[in-house]
Amino acid sequence: MENVVGHALSVFMGFFAIMNPIANTPVFLGLTSDDSPEVRRAVARKALLMSFVIILVFCAAGKMIFDLFGITLPAFRITGGLLVFLVGFHMLQGDHSSVQHPTDEDKQQSKEAQLEVAISPLALPILAGPGTIATAMNFASAGGVSEFGVTIAAFFLLCLITYVFFVSGERFVSFIGVNGIKVITRIMGLILAVIGTQMVIEGVDGAIKLAQAG
Repeated sequence: MENVVGHALSVFMGFFAIMNPIANTPVFLGLTSDDSPEVRRAVARKALLMSFVIILVFCAAGKMIFDLFGITLPAFRITGGLLVFLVGFHMLQGDHSSVQHPTDEDKQQSKEAQLEVAISPLALPILAGPGTIATAMNFASAGGVSEFGVTIAAFFLLCLITYVFFVSGERFVSFIGVNGIKVITRIMGLILAVIGTQMVIEGVDGAIKLAQAG
């Protein structure tokens, strides 16, 4: 029993360190700075649901998926890093779309566009990025069914905790105001761009090591 509890704590802390809901809350606020509280909650739910599904799939069949498409983890890191960098760059520039005198159809399309951020870049590659996927695959493949179950349960718990952080961020938004959010958006854009660059560097380093090993 103690071994199971110890393993569960190790898995949870490993996920927490990689996914880091505390650090990602300002990123979430920056990406949803122009959204209403209702849309922000919807984005949080969709992003975390997608993250859970991604981790579940890669825990169950990650190695098979990578082998099937000939994908390596370094290549995944490089692609994800470039995506994060581009998102961060646009946030740093303060780019956002505005709609003047929208029709009902325009409003629906605008809401759908707002929710798209839940999938990319929030769910992938920020929340369920290469590091999280690699961690999940490592823990899930460490043993049998029990290790798989512990890994999924730990990540599900972390998703719930992250949702609480994201939703509580609304109070932070109301406290610092619109100008504060604009400042945070640009700061988080810079941080995201740096994170993306770091992911690319790690991916290139991994690719070089794979080439040398081959």
